[in-house]
Amino acid sequence: MSTQPRLVEVRKNVLKQNDIVARELRQRFHDAGVFVVSLVSSPGSGKTAFLEKTLTLLRPDFRVAALVGDLATENDAARLARSGAPVRQITTGTLCHLEAAMIRDALTDWAMEPLDFLFVENVGNLVCPSSYDLGENLRLVLLSVTEGEDKPLKYPTIFNTADIAVLTKMDLAEAVEFDIAAAERNIQRVRPGMTVLRVSTRKGEGMSDWLTYLYSLKKS
Repeated sequence: MSTQPRLVEVRKNVLKQNDIVARELRQRFHDAGVFVVSLVSSPGSGKTAFLEKTLTLLRPDFRVAALVGDLATENDAARLARSGAPVRQITTGTLCHLEAAMIRDALTDWAMEPLDFLFVENVGNLVCPSSYDLGENLRLVLLSVTEGEDKPLKYPTIFNTADIAVLTKMDLAEAVEFDIAAAERNIQRVRPGMTVLRVSTRKGEGMSDWLTYLYSLKKS
């Protein structure tokens, strides 16, 4: 007898429960006036560097904090803490994604009202995170020039569940012969009309465009 129907039922129940918690989180964030941004990408996309730079640039004018998910280490949390922003690590163990309940538990004794922005860095993975709502206002999917132009076609779901795409490590584009136009075409094939930003965290290029975009959403 096939176990597939049972597996499908369990998965539906897990996602349903996640959505319930995510709605509760979204209401909590709304009531506190905090804008929540989640970041998803494959490992090595430059997600942590991008977030560290974002936190550093925002801190003079805004109250910011971050949650960071990882399978085992606290390396990313330690790196983000260099920005001076409050950071908490969520160790997922064998899970390749963050779930809404993990966010809720990590924020149990953390008051939201003093914050303007909360950033959530998901585990490096382009598959599992796409199914889990975390109560965020904005979801970024990051794609580095070292990964190849066809990632959006290979992993369309993560691009469809994101609100904006960020091309990272643009300072390496010429060296790795990355076809920027082809990558952006592929993103548009998967998600027509999606905003795409180009960023080099190392050189700071494109960060002002990203912050301008973020400010506009916060005000709306």
